[in-house]
This record gives sequence, C-alpha cells and structure tokens, in this order.
Amino acid sequence: MRRLTLLTPLLVLLLLAGCGSSSSSSSRSSSSSSRAASSAAPGAPGPEGVVLETGSILAPASATAQGTVVNGIQCGGTEQFVKHVHAHLAVYVNGKPAQVPGGVGLLRASQVPGSGGAFFTASRCFYWLHTHAADGIIHIESPSASRVFTLGDFFAEWRQPLSSSQVGAAKGTVTAYLNGKRWTKDPKAIPLDAHYVIQLDVGAPVAFQLVAFGTQGL
Repeated sequence: MRRLTLLTPLLVLLLLAGCGSSSSSSSRSSSSSSRAASSAAPGAPGPEGVVLETGSILAPASATAQGTVVNGIQCGGTEQFVKHVHAHLAVYVNGKPAQVPGGVGLLRASQVPGSGGAFFTASRCFYWLHTHAADGIIHIESPSASRVFTLGDFFAEWRQPLSSSQVGAAKGTVTAYLNGKRWTKDPKAIPLDAHYVIQLDVGAPVAFQLVAFGTQGL
C-alpha cells in the first residue's frame, strides 16, 4: 500500500500485520497523535503487540516538522522500505514514565478505523523515522540501507530538545542506556537500529527496563 485515505476494518488488520515486518518489501500504514493519549488501556499491549507506555505525553506528536527536510530526512507521500527496522525508546522523568506518542514524524494524522484509537496514519507524508502508536516503537524506514540514523535525528524531526540535561520539556541530568549499557556520550548520537532498546532517565535514575517487541514480527 502507498497512499492512505479511507480504510476498511479488514484493511486495518492487514496494515497492522504489515507493520510488524522488517523486510524491505512489506507495506504498512503510518500514524500521528495530539496531546490526548490513545484510548487503548495504558500498560496493555497495543496494536503493534508492544505494551503501551504510561504517564504524561513527553511532547505532542503535532510538534513534528511540517514537511521540511530534517538532517537530510525527507517527508514523502509513501513509506520507504529499503531499510525497515524498529527500535524502542522509553523516557522517565524523576522516576515516572513519560509517554512517547504515536504519530511523531507523520503529518495530517488520523486514527485508523478499527484500531480502537491506538493506531494512526498519515495522509500527507511520512518522515523516515516515525511512531505509529504510544508504545515507544520508532520505525526506521529509509530508502538507504547504509545510513545510520540517530536518536538526535528523531528528536530533530519532532522539534524537541535532546541533550545531557534535557529531553523534550523535561530538564535535569540525563542518564542514557542503550541495550542495557550506560551511554556516556551525547544522547543525540545514540544509534537507531533493529531491536535497539534506548532508555533516557531525566533526574532520578531508573533501573534499565527490558522491552519485549511483541509477537507481530517487529
């Protein structure tokens, strides 16, 4: 599938299944959200089979850049699948979880019918780094197999600050983890790749939390 307009419930099921594929030929839908949290139960598995994040939204998905090229990343009318992998981002502010919303990196977003309001699609364009649901999954979908994207690229698309002392609007000492190991460099430089698990603690540190990528082939 390429451009998304009106979706039937059957097509929704096909889209959700396609989102789990990491192959270069799979096809899916995209998503976006506002400050309102998804209507699916927080802490329960979401439409991608990954537990939905709880807590206040770190920043609205609508803060995403409005179609301009960001760090060489374009916003196109179709999704790209030469490189198609998934990473996970969790953010804690003073020990409490903050939600990364679905729809970061997607423009003119709308809820996909049949998803219970938990899955969103873009009708205008898709940045190569984006989220479909409030489960922390970052979709890396690029026309280049060789480029290594970073967390800084994702936050630049989202137009949110990211440094050793700030994540979005949250300020304080930032403790970063990549795949369970402390990351001591600039958090902007954290790479995004298949099944990378990233955790950012602002203020009080939190023990690294393991993440299950679900049963849908993410």
